[in-house]
Amino acid sequence: MKKTLLIVEDNLILCDILERWLQKAGYRVLTAIDEPSARRKIKGNNVALVLTDVRLPEGDGISLLEWSISQGLHIPFVVMTEHASIADAVRAVKLGAKDYLPKPVHEELLMELLRGLIGLPVSVPPKKSLMKRLSGAVRETERIACRVAPLNCSVMILGQNGSGKESVAQLIQQHSGRKDKPFVAVNCGCIRGELAASEFFGHVQGAFTDAKKDTAGYFETAKGGTLFLDEIGNMPPEMQTLLLRVLQERVYCPVGSRKELEADVRILSATNEDMERAIREGRFREDLYYRLAEFEIRQPSLSECPEDILPLADFFREQHSEEIRVETSGFTEQAKISMLSHSWPGNVRELDNRIRRAVLLAVSPLLTHKDLNLNATICRTGEKCKKGLMEEAEEKELIRKILEECGGKISRVARMLGMSRPTLYKKMERYGLR
Repeated sequence: MKKTLLIVEDNLILCDILERWLQKAGYRVLTAIDEPSARRKIKGNNVALVLTDVRLPEGDGISLLEWSISQGLHIPFVVMTEHASIADAVRAVKLGAKDYLPKPVHEELLMELLRGLIGLPVSVPPKKSLMKRLSGAVRETERIACRVAPLNCSVMILGQNGSGKESVAQLIQQHSGRKDKPFVAVNCGCIRGELAASEFFGHVQGAFTDAKKDTAGYFETAKGGTLFLDEIGNMPPEMQTLLLRVLQERVYCPVGSRKELEADVRILSATNEDMERAIREGRFREDLYYRLAEFEIRQPSLSECPEDILPLADFFREQHSEEIRVETSGFTEQAKISMLSHSWPGNVRELDNRIRRAVLLAVSPLLTHKDLNLNATICRTGEKCKKGLMEEAEEKELIRKILEECGGKISRVARMLGMSRPTLYKKMERYGLR
């Protein structure tokens, strides 16, 4: 049965966005715009968590929390605030709120928080492919992922933060014999050591003080499907030992029970850590590493795939425009140059976040360099980009993209790149661009 979440928010646009995020993640969602209606929803439903604004048109999030406590309800509260009211947030946490989120709320942070608070992960159906990536490096990664998918071996996906490692895991799931079963993603960096066994294996009623009922863990939720362990390098040491035993014996016991259950899941993991160094420093078990990394796949960073930047940017623009219900038509030429010149240390996730912000703040259908809030400086005559001279491959790709965008008009391309026409012609000849 789906868990029920209550959103209490008088900003209807934000409320609608939050509702769609949570429904997409697999939750049943109720909404209320003020405290009285929120109380009625709580009384009439089995609410697993309340996500509430601090300030409401009638009542507020803190008084709603106080009322919930006075009724003897043990519902986790997360408060949101866009005002300079850290004091309110601190007060709410002192009263019993589990956490607070500053506005604008980011989907990824919200989902991580919910996974930790509610006790069960979000079981997410594999995403449809974002788009056909153009870069040879990514396409090679996808080819390898599809080849290893039908096997039942453990796969470790290596790559920088935000590079799309979970997308690779979902691609493996989609092409495996478990494609119609759950895909459960767990952020190992968010799990506290003392709660790890309960979260992974579940618990029975009475296993500990707050165990009011039998609760399934990650392994049971993912039964028959795929368990994706993100940030595996940050898994608590005690959990490493327990996980190794499960991988060896393929059975586990819920906390407080002696009954063994079959561990019928495929384990995929991901990390941006240097695992050999983690093993040398004693932070990660070598025997567990070899169990998890029967096969390794590397996901390239966005900076290694410049030909993907503009297609991805357009994909995210269309996606967020539909989500936020804002009309956009594309990017200005200066914005495109900025994106191609940026180093993208946060990879695809950073690109996605910047496009979402740009769509939210845009004052015209064409998104600008200012909307993207990028620090990359456009090269002008006699100047170098702040990031330094680009590698030849990056420069070639930048020239090719701008030639394409400008319809081959050399004077316009030269002006945008800040170079003379003779210089541009020489570079085009050197790179084989016509």
